[in-house]
Amino acid sequence: MPEQPVTVTPEQEAAPASPGAPSKPSLGRVIAAWAVHAFTISGLAWATLALFAMLTNDIPMMWLWFVIALIVDGVDGTLARKVGVRQVVPWFDGGVVDNLVDYLTWTFLPALFMAMYLPFGPRPIPVIMMVIIIVSSVFCYANDGEKSNDNYFVGFPAAWNCVAIVMYVLQTPAWVNIAATIILAILTLVPIHYTHPARVKRFRIPNIIGAAAWIVACAYLVIVYPVQPIWVLILFWVGGGWFMLAGFIRTATGEDKL
Repeated sequence: MPEQPVTVTPEQEAAPASPGAPSKPSLGRVIAAWAVHAFTISGLAWATLALFAMLTNDIPMMWLWFVIALIVDGVDGTLARKVGVRQVVPWFDGGVVDNLVDYLTWTFLPALFMAMYLPFGPRPIPVIMMVIIIVSSVFCYANDGEKSNDNYFVGFPAAWNCVAIVMYVLQTPAWVNIAATIILAILTLVPIHYTHPARVKRFRIPNIIGAAAWIVACAYLVIVYPVQPIWVLILFWVGGGWFMLAGFIRTATGEDKL
């Protein structure tokens, strides 16, 4: 049933807002909020550049665009919380944009790269592996329990860009790539914890150092590919190994508090 029109007197229009009414955000906060949203949306540009680099066989540039997208993804959430974008622009959901960018740069495009450039055996095996990746990843993005209370990922977090670069720089054979893809897809639904380097408080400094060391090692291995200097491989395994170990410690201890 339609509502009856409400008559507002001139006195009511002129009356000041009640003390409990929310105040309108300042122009500065609105500009800051949209700047953060623009920063998140830039991930779509980096994803597009990565795709074009991949299709033109410029693999080092593809990894560079992925790294830039990774940096954006690592800090945009902190900026959004600092600015309070949800309160300033409540009708625009930056979380949806973030998931779109993440699915492209963490899952879909790395899966496409794996199918196109990494050894997986004869067709249609590479395509099947790509389908396994993009389908299994949905159970990460659509999972309300994807993160624990203390900000660990629960289940493999569909970080296929990390998987792809490991397979690429280590030049793993087809049987390793197939086995790793199937196992990691299954681990998406297994409640093992994986460290979020920017948000997990436990071992924060070692976590950041380990992640940084691993990223530096990967970057160097991409630059000198296919050469594999032993000192870089040591940095690669130590940094990445600690990062994984920190998550396994969290799984073993069973703690779930901030």
